[in-house]
Amino acid sequence: MSQEKEFSAQPELLEQSRKFLSEHPDLKWIEGFIFDINGVPRGKWLPAEAAEKLLKGSLQMPRSAVSLDIWGRDIEDSPLVFASGDSDGVCLPVSPVSLAPWHREETAQLHMQLHEADGSLLYADPRAQLQRVVSRLQKLGYTAVCATELEFYLLRDEVDHLARPRPVSDNDTELVPSTDVYDLSELNAQRHFFADVRAACEEQGIPADSVLSECAPGQFEINLLHSPDPVKVADQTLLFKRLLKGVARSHGFRVSTMAKPFGDQAGNGMHVHMSLIDGAGKNVFDDGSAEGSDLLRQAAAGMLATANDAMAFFAPHSNSYRRFQEGSHAPLNLCWGYDNRTTTLRVPASNPEARRIEHRIAGADVNPYLVLAGILAGVCHGLENQLQAPAPVEGDAYQAQSAQLTNTWSGALECFEKSTLWREYLDPRFIELFLLLKRQEQAEIGARVTDVEYQSYLHRV
Repeated sequence: MSQEKEFSAQPELLEQSRKFLSEHPDLKWIEGFIFDINGVPRGKWLPAEAAEKLLKGSLQMPRSAVSLDIWGRDIEDSPLVFASGDSDGVCLPVSPVSLAPWHREETAQLHMQLHEADGSLLYADPRAQLQRVVSRLQKLGYTAVCATELEFYLLRDEVDHLARPRPVSDNDTELVPSTDVYDLSELNAQRHFFADVRAACEEQGIPADSVLSECAPGQFEINLLHSPDPVKVADQTLLFKRLLKGVARSHGFRVSTMAKPFGDQAGNGMHVHMSLIDGAGKNVFDDGSAEGSDLLRQAAAGMLATANDAMAFFAPHSNSYRRFQEGSHAPLNLCWGYDNRTTTLRVPASNPEARRIEHRIAGADVNPYLVLAGILAGVCHGLENQLQAPAPVEGDAYQAQSAQLTNTWSGALECFEKSTLWREYLDPRFIELFLLLKRQEQAEIGARVTDVEYQSYLHRV
């Protein structure tokens, strides 16, 4: 029988956590959790007195917990389940203890990463794969500065007569179809919700920036500020998604980051802004010109060349592919351009020192660890091979003559499986585990007969 081992959290994290605990003596619960391959939080509630032990690695969970399918089921034939006795790993903290203010009783949370029992990295944890790619980029002498923009729908708790979700909106869209983009009245109508979101972000150290009403009733976007730590950016994005859902429930609403919850309305994207700095902190995409440096074009070329390899990360679910429609602001062609929102990669208008690339493929339904791993692996590929980007597209990129993004789930998984890129940048064991997981989900969804099939065919053919 193995003996429980004690670990030490990072000194700064430990200091911040203990300060928080001393300032909140009335805590009732603490949630310890990890994020699995689908970005779903998995963990336990413990009495608040257990916080100190959690910080030292007392929380154990099955190593397979990080690779459950979207319904929370084990992967059949997974090497982490019966083949290895479904053994435990240890959860180690990666963010300080913070308040989860949407709970009725005073509750704290502790975000963790699942490791092997000896404390070494567990290949199945998606955070470990991003750490692997970030290390590869650092060996080239660069650090990625990243920021995310997350779109989501705020929904009523009740559904319509066909069990479909209903957006929260201040406008009567049943009379006149409305997009409500940049509509301040939509923000004003939900000001109490957004005030609580802002307060929760401050409690948890999540750098939320601007809020806007997006392209459909009840759809909003919140941007997070940039950071020179891609792993931390992914941490904050996942914690932010969880925070949004928690605050929404406390208001009697739901939040959905499903890629395309409504067939006739805008989908939810997660755009990523990315630049590179060198050891002196200089943005190497900036050469003083409006076009940016050769390194910017090499990075763009690498991301375009590897986009289909990474499509299973950028669009990880069956529903993800409904988002890619012409004229929807979701990209279809593998192209790039300056200040052009119809391209896959956009170089926003900015001062030269803020020169960056906006990656526009991913939906909001993704795991940010894997999205950033996919983006940064493409950047490394472009820089290491000094790839040359095609000419930037001007005007409507939907009409451009260029290679296409893979637009089916099966096609994306096939590209992922055949890719030589991932065998260079990721742990091969993770590749096989990811494919087992996604093909299990694909088989389950493929076996279901949909409502529209019954309505179309049951009595007509």
